[in-house]
Amino acid sequence: MTPADLSPCVVRAVRCAVADGELQEGGAEGVVPQRVVVERTRPGGVGDYATPVAFQIARAAGRPPRDVADVLARRLAAEPGIERVEVTGAGFLNFVLPPPSAPAVVLDAVLHDVAIRDVRGGAMAAALADETGLGLRERVVRRSVLRLVCAQGGTERDLPEVLPVAPLAKRDSDVVERYGAAAAHWRMLAVPARETPVFSEGLLLQGEGNEFFRVRYAHARSRALLRNADQLGFHPESGDVTDAPALLRALADHPLALEAAAHHRAPERLARHLVEVADALLDFQYRVLPQGDEKPSAAHRARLALAEAAGTVLAGGLALLGIDAPERL
Repeated sequence: MTPADLSPCVVRAVRCAVADGELQEGGAEGVVPQRVVVERTRPGGVGDYATPVAFQIARAAGRPPRDVADVLARRLAAEPGIERVEVTGAGFLNFVLPPPSAPAVVLDAVLHDVAIRDVRGGAMAAALADETGLGLRERVVRRSVLRLVCAQGGTERDLPEVLPVAPLAKRDSDVVERYGAAAAHWRMLAVPARETPVFSEGLLLQGEGNEFFRVRYAHARSRALLRNADQLGFHPESGDVTDAPALLRALADHPLALEAAAHHRAPERLARHLVEVADALLDFQYRVLPQGDEKPSAAHRARLALAEAAGTVLAGGLALLGIDAPERL
């Protein structure tokens, strides 16, 4: 069970509960959702992941959210790959998953998912509404939200007519001229659209205090690792990686981060996730290549595959934000 599997698993549990008469007699119409949003639990919360699905279907089921959550928790607790299910508050479902036991499966699923979403997002990137009269930040936010929605299989028709976006405190041309388009776009998207982004000189610094730099630098490091490995005569190969739990977890969360960003029309959620992936990769990078006279092994090839996957996720995520990912920095 990967985090991305949780959403269809919850939908299946709702469908089975309806069919068995636990939630609604006489059929599933109006009760079974097409999609369920599952997100990583916030700091201080219970478990690893959570979903408010009980609130989503309580009215149609004719039951209080807490009762709906209790019904689903009993079913989901029996699913293979789910370690524990808890109900908190008025009806939130919280999940604990065991650590990934097959990193290769996680990597294959993530890379396949990224490829599909890149095609969807790229195919619809040009299908923008009339932007006449929109300020720079509103255009940047709308384009990114459209890419995210299209990457989930939606279209421009799924966007609200109005996205509340706070304008820039400075003139559009001044911001782009001072910070460059890529950095300016990152800052516009890294905070919720209703908030006014604050630009500082730190955005221009190439150092660990600059999240924008860390994300693009991590992508460049992944590509450098591939080039260096090629010079050493070995290439990435799927296999178990036991010394990168933070990076594996961040990659496994990638599909959920994209889905949540699209569902909430919130590119800043994707930006935060890319920072998490980048930081985990930068911590892990020193274990990828052989050291000294050490010969490349299966472990090195598996670590290289993990670094390559992280770079692919970073490049794909930046593309959805409308930002390029340089091969070298």
